[in-house]
Amino acid sequence: MVAQHGDEHHIPEEHKVHRTGSWLPADNRIHRAWLGRQIDHTANDPKELVPVLKEFQQFIEGNPRVRMLFTAMFDEVPQRRPYSKDPTGVSQIRDYHHMLKVLNHTFTTAPHWTDAAANVGMVGVPMCAIFDYPMGTASGHAAFLDPEVNAHLKKILNEWGKYLQSPKSAEVLGDHTQGWFGPTGMKDIMEVANAPYKTNHQFADFFECDPTKEHFGYDSWDRYFTRHFKDAVRPIAEPENDNIIANACESKTFAVKYNAELRAKFWIKGQPYSIKDMLANDPLADQFAHATVYQAFLSALSYHRWHAPVSGTIKKAFVQDGTYFSEPLFEGLGQVGATDIDAAGISVGQGYLSALATRAVIFIEADNPAIGLMAFIGIGMDEVSTCEITVKEGEHVKKGQETGMFHFGGSSHCLLFRKEVRIEDFPKTEQDHNVPVRAR
Repeated sequence: MVAQHGDEHHIPEEHKVHRTGSWLPADNRIHRAWLGRQIDHTANDPKELVPVLKEFQQFIEGNPRVRMLFTAMFDEVPQRRPYSKDPTGVSQIRDYHHMLKVLNHTFTTAPHWTDAAANVGMVGVPMCAIFDYPMGTASGHAAFLDPEVNAHLKKILNEWGKYLQSPKSAEVLGDHTQGWFGPTGMKDIMEVANAPYKTNHQFADFFECDPTKEHFGYDSWDRYFTRHFKDAVRPIAEPENDNIIANACESKTFAVKYNAELRAKFWIKGQPYSIKDMLANDPLADQFAHATVYQAFLSALSYHRWHAPVSGTIKKAFVQDGTYFSEPLFEGLGQVGATDIDAAGISVGQGYLSALATRAVIFIEADNPAIGLMAFIGIGMDEVSTCEITVKEGEHVKKGQETGMFHFGGSSHCLLFRKEVRIEDFPKTEQDHNVPVRAR
C-alpha cells in the first residue's frame, strides 16, 4: 500500500498558513508577493536576455509545436483568484515573452526570504515559482515532457548554477530580513535541524562553518546549500551492526511500497512505482522485481548530502537525465473535469518524478548477505537537477559515508530492496519532522 504523505497537502483557501520546510510557501500571498517583486524588478530594470535564454526564445519561436504549447499554457491558466494577481483577473506572468524576461532577472539572484502580509516566507525553487501555474495546464504538461524543451532547460539550469556557485550569490546569506542568516531564516533552519532529537543547538554547533567570517565562511549560495553537519550531531546508527540500515538523507517519509512491479503506470493518481523506469532500464533492475521501495522528501531547509545506508561495494553509479518541471496530469487542469491546480505541486508528485526526473542511481552490494544488492535513487525535483555522485564504481563504502549531494534546489530520494529482503520499522509517514540522516 502506498502511504499518504503526512506533511504536504492542498489548502484551497486564499490565505494559507506558512509551514516551514516547503519549497514553495504554503501562504499563497508570499508566493505572489515574491513573484510580484521579480516582475517589478524586471520592468524597472529591463535587460537584454542572457545568451542561453535568447537561444531558448529562438527555439520556442522556431518550432511551431513548441510555440503552440508555450503560448497555450498561459492561456489555459484560469483568470481568477488565486491564479491572478488581483480580482480583475490580471495574471502575474502573462505569456512566454514575459516569462523569459522574469527568468532573465532570476539569473542574477539566489533563493531568498520574502516578507508579505505580516509573514516571512521562502521561495526555494524560484524557477518552479515562475512556472507554477502553467506547469499545471494540459499544454504545460506536454511542454515540460518534451525532450527538446528539457535539453534547453538543462542548459538554462546549468547557467544559473554557475551564478549560484559565484561569490555574488552569497548576498542572500546576510542577517537582514530576507537573508538566510536573518531572524526568520536562521530560526527556521535551526527549528528543522533540531527537531529530530529535540535539541537546542545553535547554527555553529550544528554545521561545519566559521562564525568569525562573513556568512559563517560560506562564499556562495551553493556552498551554504551543501553545508556539512558536524559528525557528532548526526551519529551513525550502530556503525558495526550490518542488520541496521542508516537513513541516506535528512528527510520526511513520503511512502513505503511493498511488492512494486517492474512496469507500472506511474503517471496515474496512485503513482505506483515502476522499477525499470526508476532505474533507467539498467540491466540490474530485473533483480528488483516485486521490490520494497522507501521514498522520502528533502525540504528547502534540509541537509542535502547523501550517505550510504549500508556498508558495501558500489556496483554501479550514474546520473540519468530526465525532466525538470514536469508534473503529473492529476495535479493540474489536464485531468478531465479538473478546475484547480494542486498547490502542493512537486511534493505530491514525488512517486511520478521517481521515474521521470533527472536522478542519480547508485547500486550497492551490501556486505550483509541478508540485504545483498540494493539501490539508492537521488531525485532532482525541478531546478534541483544537479545530482553529484562522489563515490566510484568498485569502491567500498562504510555505512554513513557520504555518497553524493543535491545542488541548487528541491529533492526526494528512494531506497530499493529486493523482494527477499525483509525490512522492519520503516519511519512513519505521519511523523512531522525529518528522520535524521545516518539514523536508524
